[in-house]
Amino acid sequence: MNADHPTPGQPEANRPGVLTVTVDTEEANRRLDNFLVARLKGVPRTHVYRIIRSGEVRVNSRRVLASHRLEAGDRVRIPPVRQAPGTAGRPVRAGSAAWVETRILYEDPDLLVLDKPTGLAVHGGSGVSLGAVELLRAARPDARFLELVHRLDRDTSGCLMFAKRASSLRQLQAQFRAGEVEKIYLALLVGRLRAEERLVDAPLLTTERRGGERHVRVDADGKPAATRMTVEERLPGATLVRVALLTGRTHQIRVHAAHIGLPLAGDPRYGLDPDPVVDQAGLQRLFLHAASIAVASPRDERVIRVTSPLPEDLRAVLARLRAMRRPAR
Repeated sequence: MNADHPTPGQPEANRPGVLTVTVDTEEANRRLDNFLVARLKGVPRTHVYRIIRSGEVRVNSRRVLASHRLEAGDRVRIPPVRQAPGTAGRPVRAGSAAWVETRILYEDPDLLVLDKPTGLAVHGGSGVSLGAVELLRAARPDARFLELVHRLDRDTSGCLMFAKRASSLRQLQAQFRAGEVEKIYLALLVGRLRAEERLVDAPLLTTERRGGERHVRVDADGKPAATRMTVEERLPGATLVRVALLTGRTHQIRVHAAHIGLPLAGDPRYGLDPDPVVDQAGLQRLFLHAASIAVASPRDERVIRVTSPLPEDLRAVLARLRAMRRPAR
């Protein structure tokens, strides 16, 4: 990744590639670093900080810190940046991305909720050239603003929320930080959860990156994490549970399930090998589905609740497990 530096002595207005952006009311009060990350798609955050520190980025012709809060009417000078060969991934054509529109569960002027399929990363990077963000932006090339509000693991399906306005993004992310968002998952545990409901309260620590992904473990030095599991159905060798996240840590449900000795079915990282649900019921993916999400509307008093039905492949696994408990005729 390199920045194209302006020719010394050349008037800024004539320097090729320099972009000057006027901050509108939607972007007001946003941090400079976050403003630039949203503008410079695919540019690593480390490079964004570098061009801020070097003074190549200016706000109203002045050098400012990355944490500087922008105001409506500010003029932000953005130098030209380019990706090194091989880092951009393959281009996404609007036609090839149109299918993502068919998976929108809910939309209003502030936000939309996508029914993310398993196997689709939320964004490109770390060896993944296409993600939900890139596909949605390609399907809507005229959209002024489309940003992720939260994240889901690549193998997790279900409700994924995007903001369509910068002000909405700030309000929704504030709800997530305050723990005011209701997120419900359906998960299949390998083994029997004896209690009808169990609260797992165990701190989580990110220890290292394996294969480009974070690896998490329960550790007293970790961040507080709490997960409530409620039995939906007991099945041969497995328990279907409804999971409420009381905090939002990386891999939280997967690690907490493994911590109590009942790992998620089909989990290649924290699960069992061999996995009896994979072997006996034909499960071919992580059994974790973001079934619903509820937030306060950014513009009025409504509570927006969106649900995603359990995918057909997971329903088929449950059907096979139910068939195993019926006596043979």
